[in-house]
Amino acid sequence: MNGEIFNANPTVYASKPSTRKSKFEAGQSLWIDEQYEPELSSESEVEPIDEDEIFDLIRSIADPEHPNSLEELRVVSAEQIKMGDNHIMVEFTPTVPHCGMSTLIGLSIRVRLMRSLPQRFKVDIRVKPGSHQSELAVNKQLNDKERVAAALENPALVETLEKCLEPVGGHDSR
Repeated sequence: MNGEIFNANPTVYASKPSTRKSKFEAGQSLWIDEQYEPELSSESEVEPIDEDEIFDLIRSIADPEHPNSLEELRVVSAEQIKMGDNHIMVEFTPTVPHCGMSTLIGLSIRVRLMRSLPQRFKVDIRVKPGSHQSELAVNKQLNDKERVAAALENPALVETLEKCLEPVGGHDSR
């Protein structure tokens, strides 16, 4: 990048623990019960995915300018994720209205979800309305397949993306 810092002093919030509970935390046995009969899954069965799972995937993405996660900077939150039938809409809030890293943040979210979710999902990434001075242009870039594909052919940009996708703050989403 060009070395310019768009928000030199962001507000950092504490990360919330994951809302997902393991079988042990939920008080269930970790061993297979004798009454347990595995269901035979068919090709047509799909495992449902909810907003909390999507948030767990993106919460630990590193901010490109700061040593904090997107969750810690309140760039993403579970409330900003909406789901429908095979459609996911993620809204994010840049830390400042003139943030030059908004496209990179949105691309990081898109790449994490592309790598983690089945292909049946259509993903829309959007800047929260009114939170960025170039909201429409950023949204257009983030949701244009050709622009995203072209960006992912740029080795320098891919290297920066990989750094953002390394988990921050103890939330390993892979």
